[in-house]
Amino acid sequence: MIKNNLFDLKNKLAFVIGGNGLLGKEIAKILNDYNAKVVVLDLNFNKKFFDKKINFEKIDVSNLNSIDIKLRALTKKYGCPNILVNTSYPRSREWKNSNFDKLTIKSLRENVDMHMNSYAWLTIYFGNLMKKNRISGSIILLNSIYGINGQDPNTYNGTKIKLNPVYSLIKGGLNIFVKNAASHYGKNKIRVNSLICGGIEGHIAGSKNKQSNTFKSNYSKRTLLKRMGKPQDIISSIILLSSDSSSYITGTNIVIDGGWTSI
Repeated sequence: MIKNNLFDLKNKLAFVIGGNGLLGKEIAKILNDYNAKVVVLDLNFNKKFFDKKINFEKIDVSNLNSIDIKLRALTKKYGCPNILVNTSYPRSREWKNSNFDKLTIKSLRENVDMHMNSYAWLTIYFGNLMKKNRISGSIILLNSIYGINGQDPNTYNGTKIKLNPVYSLIKGGLNIFVKNAASHYGKNKIRVNSLICGGIEGHIAGSKNKQSNTFKSNYSKRTLLKRMGKPQDIISSIILLSSDSSSYITGTNIVIDGGWTSI
């Protein structure tokens, strides 16, 4: 792999929240390849996927009542990160019923709190920590096209998947939060951005079930490039935003969707 010095992450500490997931694994790997010291923060850690240099700390980001205690212990052990990537997907047991027909107020509240509020709080916590330590850090949130566009019901034809009003609510809120956080921390040279990801081939979001061929075909027809995304399509932008090569990029939602939102 040819590496430009602008993209070298040597002497930088990177925390990857949700780093054991479909995208998280690839993000942790590429940050490690570019010489960052990487710590995966997740509920589980599959060692066979990772280089021995990558560290792991168990954390439940959905438990906001006790999260600060864990974060203080974490930063005492490793220090303040230069790079924070949040690719977590916290959700309740009722997430599968988060559709317009079966949604309950309890599930709505739980999932907004677990997902949107944890993303916001972790951004603020580490943003303030970077500020205190005078670190010109980069905070990157993984986001979705369903935060800027409505879901196309045609992609679900012939499947059991239904439109999810809670997911779009969460991701839509994070889009403007990124801009507001970037506005606040900009004077401290802390950058906050998000990646607006299209559908990634693999498992159904929020589920252990693999996507059906029908769904993948429906979805691919809707994109300009006629295919679903792959984790490899996302990770180059992670390196860009993590490195000094993007020192003038902040408050931006970068769209990586194969052209989905263009039409």
